[in-house]
Amino acid sequence: MNKEPNPELSILVPLYDERDNLRPLFEKLRKVIAGLGVSWEAVFVDDGSNDGSFEVLKKLREADPRRVRVFRLRRNFGKSAALDVGFRAVRGKRVIIMDADLQDDPEEIPALLAGIDQGYDLVTGWRVDRHDRFIKKQTSRLYNLVTSTLTGLRLHDFNCGLKAFRREVVDDISLYGELHRYIPPLANWKGYRVTEVRVRHHPRAFGKSKFGAYRFFAGFMDLLTVMFMTRYSKKPLHLFGGAGLLLFLAGLVINGYLVTLSLLGVDFIRVRPLLFLGVLLMLVGFQLLSTGLLGELMTMSIHRKKEEGIVRETLD
Repeated sequence: MNKEPNPELSILVPLYDERDNLRPLFEKLRKVIAGLGVSWEAVFVDDGSNDGSFEVLKKLREADPRRVRVFRLRRNFGKSAALDVGFRAVRGKRVIIMDADLQDDPEEIPALLAGIDQGYDLVTGWRVDRHDRFIKKQTSRLYNLVTSTLTGLRLHDFNCGLKAFRREVVDDISLYGELHRYIPPLANWKGYRVTEVRVRHHPRAFGKSKFGAYRFFAGFMDLLTVMFMTRYSKKPLHLFGGAGLLLFLAGLVINGYLVTLSLLGVDFIRVRPLLFLGVLLMLVGFQLLSTGLLGELMTMSIHRKKEEGIVRETLD
């Protein structure tokens, strides 16, 4: 079989139990991309579906082996894991990711690519008129507000499934847990230019949403991970050392106060429960300071061994 070794565009579609949506999605993709006049591939990552999605993908592959590529995971690992597999597999110079539920409209692909042509490295969709359940829309609104405030990246819709990338962004990002929700801030932290464009969003026609309360909790935990990665992964002492120093000083002040009272004959240290708090604060503070210093040593060691890709352009 003849394959295009370096297509201009890769469409990456992670999926889980989306059997009825796959064929209509692929037909829409073919129609839209035909108007772009570019070589392309569709990379489907089946995240352990149980509804026969893989059988549909096999038929799509048999019908168009030049364009369709399929990866099947052993079980349901989550969207981040599926995207990470796809990121390592795509071959296009530009990459589009989208969900398989047909709520993302393939007709928005040209608008996303136009943003790439304007010089941006990542263009994410903004679902202005979302067709989801009330609770999902409200939790998403809160999530976007918190993420925008904490990361400093002003976007309206961080977790839109429809995004366009330059290839180097895809190669530079590693996903796990629920980090797919934070691709824009991760890319922005690495120095890539990020923007968003308004996109249409459709009601789900087939299948059911995979949204659940646990995903909201897991997403918040991963937000803390992103905050640490983007602010303190290269300077852990600033986080642990700062908190440790404050606790240590608080304990020192408390114990100094108790010692002063004892020396003045006002009270005896041993009968004051405050003594235990002061000692505890000093011990915890010292431990946090030690953790920060150890983190700094590890970071320095890794930095010396690994040449990081932070140079954007070289005139040599």
